[in-house]
Amino acid sequence: MDLIERISRQFQDNTRTTHDALEMLAAPIAGAVEVMTSSLLDNGKILVCGGSGSSGDARRFAAQLVNGFELERPSLAAFALSADASTLAPIAGDPSPAALFSRQILALGQPGDVLLTLSTRGDSSRIVDAIQAAQERDMRIIALTGIEGGTVAELLGPEDIHLCAPADRTARIQELHLLILHCLCDGIDCLLLGVED
Repeated sequence: MDLIERISRQFQDNTRTTHDALEMLAAPIAGAVEVMTSSLLDNGKILVCGGSGSSGDARRFAAQLVNGFELERPSLAAFALSADASTLAPIAGDPSPAALFSRQILALGQPGDVLLTLSTRGDSSRIVDAIQAAQERDMRIIALTGIEGGTVAELLGPEDIHLCAPADRTARIQELHLLILHCLCDGIDCLLLGVED
């Protein structure tokens, strides 16, 4: 096995996938930046959640909005929906694990807020329930998925934004999701601070 060749193929695959994504996703990412910035300027908040492997990216994105990305600015209202012990502990009965995020959205979400979801396959039951709860709360939804978007793509309304990575490998999808999240952070900072370059 030639490890150098294998590593080179990973880089080449990443580059091809990223190039394909640029043409497809630049305009929808810009639209997502505008939706989130508008919500924040109108005293709304961004609620973020990710399916299993994407939960860390969801927390990181929320932290970058609260603590800053690359520029100094005031904190922004963002909250990563959690799967910690306190939210997992049933208060009455035995709530479905799929309702983990949706219960938090029903408690915290308001009209005008934005829900940002991350799911590589688009079929996570927790993400599906979260989107349905956000729709109940009249929130805008920005969904990051891969492949064809799965059930998530079917649930989105005309005002929602679907950022579907043009890849079917989990690694490529997650790499693109991270780049998209960085573009969102940068774009929000740009609009809020009036950065031109």
